[in-house]
Amino acid sequence: MKAALAVLLAAATIALYIPVRGYSFVVWDDQDYVTSNLHVRGGLAWSTVKWAFTSTDAANWHPLTWLSHALDYQLFALNPAGHHLDSVLIHALNAALLFLLLIWMTKRVGPSLLVAALFAVHPLNVESVAWVAERKNVLSTLFFFLAIAAYAWYAHKPDWRRYLLVAALFAAGLMAKPMVITLPLVLLLLDYWPLERMQSGPPSPSGAARVEFPRLVLEKVPLLILSAASAWMTFKAQRSGMAVRNLYQFPLAIRIQNAIVAYGLYLWKMIWPLRLAPFYPHSATALPWWQWSLSALVLIAITAFVVVLRRKRYLLVGWLWFLGTLVPVIGLVQVGDAAMADRYAYIPLIGIFLMIAWGLDDWADARGWRTVWLVVPTLFVLAALGFATTRQLHCWQNEYTLWAHTVAVPSTNPFAHDALSAALINPDLAATLNHVEGVDTEPKRMDAARQHYEEALKDYRELAQQNPGADLPYLAVTLNELGNLDRLQNRTDDERQHYEEALQYCRELVNRDPDAYLPYLAVTLNDLGVLNGNQGRPADARQNYEEAVKIYRDLVQRSPDGYQPYLAINLNDLGILDGVQHRWDDARQYFERALEIYRQLAAQNPDQYSPNVAGTLNNLGLLDRNQNRIQESRAHYTEAMAIYQKLAQRDPARYTGDIARIEASLEELGKIAPSR
Repeated sequence: MKAALAVLLAAATIALYIPVRGYSFVVWDDQDYVTSNLHVRGGLAWSTVKWAFTSTDAANWHPLTWLSHALDYQLFALNPAGHHLDSVLIHALNAALLFLLLIWMTKRVGPSLLVAALFAVHPLNVESVAWVAERKNVLSTLFFFLAIAAYAWYAHKPDWRRYLLVAALFAAGLMAKPMVITLPLVLLLLDYWPLERMQSGPPSPSGAARVEFPRLVLEKVPLLILSAASAWMTFKAQRSGMAVRNLYQFPLAIRIQNAIVAYGLYLWKMIWPLRLAPFYPHSATALPWWQWSLSALVLIAITAFVVVLRRKRYLLVGWLWFLGTLVPVIGLVQVGDAAMADRYAYIPLIGIFLMIAWGLDDWADARGWRTVWLVVPTLFVLAALGFATTRQLHCWQNEYTLWAHTVAVPSTNPFAHDALSAALINPDLAATLNHVEGVDTEPKRMDAARQHYEEALKDYRELAQQNPGADLPYLAVTLNELGNLDRLQNRTDDERQHYEEALQYCRELVNRDPDAYLPYLAVTLNDLGVLNGNQGRPADARQNYEEAVKIYRDLVQRSPDGYQPYLAINLNDLGILDGVQHRWDDARQYFERALEIYRQLAAQNPDQYSPNVAGTLNNLGLLDRNQNRIQESRAHYTEAMAIYQKLAQRDPARYTGDIARIEASLEELGKIAPSR
């Protein structure tokens, strides 16, 4: 019976989430975790395993998550259906495990099933399941539940081998995502209820051995050491990834206010899960007094309620589970720029579900109600949550639907406007948007993108005045992106104005923190260099390019994987500029270095970098032609042609023009006698 219910729960969860098999990857983090990650796209090779355990890419140390994505790539390549469905399967397994785990510890089927069902269908969990980059959340939770199961087994008959299994599963969870760092404290709560291991407590329904409280604390010490090690490694990784915000950007008083409000909002979104979004921007300024006061009052009231009814042990355990497991992500240590996130509630809300399920069951028992009187309204609530989950799932279909939904959620969210603009400009989404009224043609998409960029710019200007440390970088980035759009629409005056203003802010940021903001400066310098070159200002263009190249060479020393592609772009641009000015030797030097970089990158990721190899070969072919080096020119053009022909087999529309241009160049070379 119990096994059948677990299978039914898992099957219902899969059925609810099955639409994700037709969803795309999104640019937001999926590029870092899968689509543009050269190591992940190497599959489960030994080099990938070595990299996974030594890398702090994406500002995290989570080797099992990297290996999970590498396995998916080995199985499904870049077909997003497989990546999505694996996350769904893990979520379904998590729901079934939670159900079986609670039954084992409490011997009560009804409330255990309700907790697991709420966990399975609640819309706040959509982000963790439908977002490929959040595989780390569902995967770490799987090990979190397995570690609790191993601990319950250990508690029944303490033994060092069983304890070692607990520690191993906990370590695996930490290597998937450090969110599970609070497991030792959760285990101490479970000792209080439902394992009832404390000598002063009632008999344990699971038959766990009774132990004095000091020993219960002492046996968590090895696990706490693992937590401390994970916290240190995570903080180090996030600092190296420039993700940790300082007190200048986010003052402590503001962090505390935001944490209090976030606790209240998680509770509210659990009850009323509407207007959910993938990104809730941090105000980085003082919140209205009534927001944090009201949230504080709610938290105090629930705490008082739990203390008064402390004989109902599940209330205290559930409440402390919720409060405690949110501590790592509540924002006292601010990582990134989000005030909160739906995915952070994946484990913490289980505590609230425990309070609800056992509270309802006890309430019905006290009144002698028949089970059917609870089953019908419970099914109604679960159906409503399932419907809300289905609607929330639709937001994750592709990059456009994700951010179009987000900007529709009432709030000041310039990040979402920026992301929607980038989605509208993305040519790969063009076919997807052909049926969407208002953005079904390229000019309409460009105009809509401009509208959202300008909305983001307006918001960032206001926010940067209040807190320049937090928002000035985003103002600079948005100005740069708007300049790129100006180029696409041939609005050169606006383009220069936006780039030069962005450059001003970037220099100001670099003076404050060069390690964090040099990449921003290099991108803007390169874009301004392209504009100056196009407008016949070669001296200005050279100055921009050379400064950008110098920055990128320094950055490559620190992070080759991250900055080699940008260095190659800059070198190519400098080569083109030198070619126009007949500085042949300098141009050749830049092209050959760019070609060397692109060949290295294409060896690991041919789909992404083969076009760059061909483009640089084409540049060298033209340079050879101008220097009357006919044989060398023909060799470079021929190699570029072979690459483009191979690429055209998969995407003929994209590369037909390149092939035609090289054919014309080769035909012209055929009319020229080779130099002696």
